[in-house]
Amino acid sequence: MKTYLQKMGRSLQLPVAVLPAAALLQGIGHLMPQSWGIAQFMQAGGVAILNQIALLFAVGLAFGMSKDKDGAAALAGLVAYIIPVGILTPANVALLMGISVKSVDPAFNFVSGNVLVGIIAGLSAGALYNRFHETKLPMALSFFSGKRLVPIVASLVMLLVSAVLLFAWPTIYDALVSFGKFFINLGAVGAGLYGFFNRLLIPTGLHQALNQVFWFNVAGIDDIGNFWANKGVKGVTGMYQAGFFPVMMFGLPAGAYAIYRNALPERKKETAGLMMAGAFASFFTGVTEPLEFSFMFVAWPLYILHAIFVGLSLGFAAFMHWTAGFTFSAGLVDYLLSIHMPIANMPLMLLVQGIFMAVIYYFGFDFAIKKFNLMTPGREPLNTDAVDSVEVSDDDDKYSLAAKKVYAGIGGFENIKVIDNCTTRLRLQLFDTDKADQSLIKTSGAAGVNILDKNNIQIVIGTEVQFVADALTKLYDAKTPLTKAKETTESEETLESTKEEKISDVKSGTETFYSVANGKLEDIEQVPDDTFSQKMLGDGYAVVPTDGQIVSPVDGIITTIFPTKHAMGIKTENGLEVLLHMGIDTVQLKGEPFDLKVADGQTVRHGDLLASVDLDAITAAGKKIDMMVIVTNMPVVSMMKFKDLDRQVNKDDDVVKVTTK
Repeated sequence: MKTYLQKMGRSLQLPVAVLPAAALLQGIGHLMPQSWGIAQFMQAGGVAILNQIALLFAVGLAFGMSKDKDGAAALAGLVAYIIPVGILTPANVALLMGISVKSVDPAFNFVSGNVLVGIIAGLSAGALYNRFHETKLPMALSFFSGKRLVPIVASLVMLLVSAVLLFAWPTIYDALVSFGKFFINLGAVGAGLYGFFNRLLIPTGLHQALNQVFWFNVAGIDDIGNFWANKGVKGVTGMYQAGFFPVMMFGLPAGAYAIYRNALPERKKETAGLMMAGAFASFFTGVTEPLEFSFMFVAWPLYILHAIFVGLSLGFAAFMHWTAGFTFSAGLVDYLLSIHMPIANMPLMLLVQGIFMAVIYYFGFDFAIKKFNLMTPGREPLNTDAVDSVEVSDDDDKYSLAAKKVYAGIGGFENIKVIDNCTTRLRLQLFDTDKADQSLIKTSGAAGVNILDKNNIQIVIGTEVQFVADALTKLYDAKTPLTKAKETTESEETLESTKEEKISDVKSGTETFYSVANGKLEDIEQVPDDTFSQKMLGDGYAVVPTDGQIVSPVDGIITTIFPTKHAMGIKTENGLEVLLHMGIDTVQLKGEPFDLKVADGQTVRHGDLLASVDLDAITAAGKKIDMMVIVTNMPVVSMMKFKDLDRQVNKDDDVVKVTTK
């Protein structure tokens, strides 16, 4: 259940990510003189988006909850939404119940546009896609098999749901409205309680469900929608948003500074990098997860304190009637857009409140860390506990050292069942993943550790994973024993030195990247694989091809061709290391769909044919055909500019420019 709710929370972020477009149109429209026609034109565009929030939730949730994030699921979400909205109009309800329109319960006026209906439709469509997208019908009906069947099934299921809502909706809606009125009547106290539970529920993912009640039209509050549509009472509309600005722009960055100040001297440098990146994201964009998750579990009392501070901030801003709004999150970007809205009330005072919140956060965090000796980032001692280790020698190269760290971290020979790898990940089967020490594994230089279940674990190494896997297999075959030894940083320093050497090979300049195929350009964050979408290997882009002719995205030299032919490495003249990964999980196809046209060590120019790929064979095997282009030594990149993502491209189109330091 927890995993389902967390997935639902992540899926809700997709439709929410559309809302900044409404904020941009409304903010700029209100910034212009209102006598200008273009100002009204832009505001109308923003309102058009806000009026379809429920529809966006239906489509976005269906897409996000589907197994492979397929467009058929999104279409099913659309179908699942329009059926109850179309059936449960007052006129249709009157006809179905045999009464006059005037006698219809007023609750049916609020089916269309209600986010709860959108959520029900999206969750239903996502579940139906996962259940029926591979269903095979008899030959006579085979055209409607698989993904084509999903919208049909969704329409039938939502007919039943609509029948239930025909009788249940007035009770549900009245309960939601009563809940909303209860909190509205609490005023500033209600805003404070909402802020407290909003933060407290983040580890479970349930905060997204709570947000729907206060931010959107679920219980009649619709704080975001009303703010950007300039509806409601000035000084009240926005009360469930305004108090986040002082926290995210000032409070959390100050808390991050307190964490840095309390780090051990020998760990201040690494802690500074972590905290600075998190504080920057929080201040400018309102993205707080990098900071919050850095202490959420390792120092949970500090997180409770953080939740209390958020509640106080929302409650105080609501009490003072200082309001501003956001559509994405409470960072500087949304703040600058919202302060021009006519319904915003004394928004500059939120900056003053932010200064006080910074003081509260810094001294509150500093006191708690010292008083309770909380193990915030940078406070873990380097040489206190004995850890599993494998004896190292002067003959060990960086791959052997990394393998020994992984070997020790997963529990050694006694805990290993199967060692396997794909292009970038070790795919291991263990007897018990609970015995895996993620901190120790990450000292190998791994970019990420993903524990799938009791027996399966994936460790993201990068494009050199094959060499680490070979070294790990040698340790396993030799039944190498583990010993208890004080944790040292020798191998970490060796790995760090290797990374610095790798970075130093990169020359300054700008590299132009081209499309690898004819098809649709895709944001790397939308690729349906966490390793790529979370940029564990580096930044880049993807193309969903329309044909199997895959060409080089850059000028360079082929440095690596993987045995399974599904991936290759290219090094550019200025030292960028580029991974071309053809398809997702296609390592399992053992090279069959790939006819390579280049050899290791060959010089290529952008547009040169690298491979002919049988896309139908990949799809028939149940794999995705996304072609990923990743710059794996991204620490050297100071700027990556994307151009018009989500558009059709040709093989000779330039799509990305990368500038190196």
